[in-house]
Amino acid sequence: MKKLKKIPKFTSEDEEREFWAKNDSTEYLDWKKAKTVTFPNLKATNRTISIRLPETLIAEIKVLANREDVPYQSMLKILLAEKVREQFNDRLRKRSIA
Repeated sequence: MKKLKKIPKFTSEDEEREFWAKNDSTEYLDWKKAKTVTFPNLKATNRTISIRLPETLIAEIKVLANREDVPYQSMLKILLAEKVREQFNDRLRKRSIA
């Protein structure tokens, strides 16, 4: 493992922003040791999107939603979030093995 450079002290956010724009963070940080953090007090921002789905898929999602007693749009958000989280975790695991 190569020796990491020391991160300088910054006098302003602008100075720090300029530094990171011009320098490679991998020379200063060991990203393999990075941890995922959550900010539980932040309000999630939602955006309305339009997506075309097959009628059969919508019907299946409605059946699942009915079983859980939630609106089908909420069920769709839950399923998407679970799959995205799963994909991210798989990639992080693969990186940590390499």
